[in-house]
Amino acid sequence: MPMIGHGDELGRTQNGNNNGYCQDNEITWVNWAEADVGLLDFTRAVSALRANHPVFRRRRFFSGKPVGRRGEDGLPDIAWFAADGSEMTDEDWGASFAKSIAVFLNGHGIPDRDLRGQRVFDDSFVLCFNAHHEPIEFTLPPAKFGEKWRTVVYTGARQLAPRDELPAAARLTVDARSTVVLQAASESQQSQPDITGIAGQWRFESGARPAVSPRL
Repeated sequence: MPMIGHGDELGRTQNGNNNGYCQDNEITWVNWAEADVGLLDFTRAVSALRANHPVFRRRRFFSGKPVGRRGEDGLPDIAWFAADGSEMTDEDWGASFAKSIAVFLNGHGIPDRDLRGQRVFDDSFVLCFNAHHEPIEFTLPPAKFGEKWRTVVYTGARQLAPRDELPAAARLTVDARSTVVLQAASESQQSQPDITGIAGQWRFESGARPAVSPRL
């Protein structure tokens, strides 16, 4: 479930107060006149990405095990990677200095069924998170996780062309305190409808404007 409260999509803030409902003042009000339209457009686009892809809406927890009845598909439903493209180890998880992480979501590892009782399949995604105050270079997962990737969401200052495809194990620099969402490239994506005007004019405190692909 998305961790979002009412007004977050408009830029509303309670200035750090996590329980403003006990106060009878404007701290919990929504000032519609000051709505951040650009942020609203960005939130709408990211919400559409989630709505269009069931890999982000699983009803069950991940197992980390190979998918399929006997694991014949080989790839796990989820895999975690260090910035250098290697799969995370116990030592990596315990590193206090880690400032980045990447995660692979397997579109063929969804345990849900549709209304007809058929298995649900989706595209696979890779998400790279940089919590450091400096840019970090990520190496994408090896080819068995996906041969080509394209950017669909990027919250950094640099411009990443949404339709440019990146090969497996490619290196990608992610700006400080930024996130990039990559979708496995496939022929079917060429026929998806455009969703325009979704990045808007909203910018982060750093001055960066998030980029969202018109093809989600």
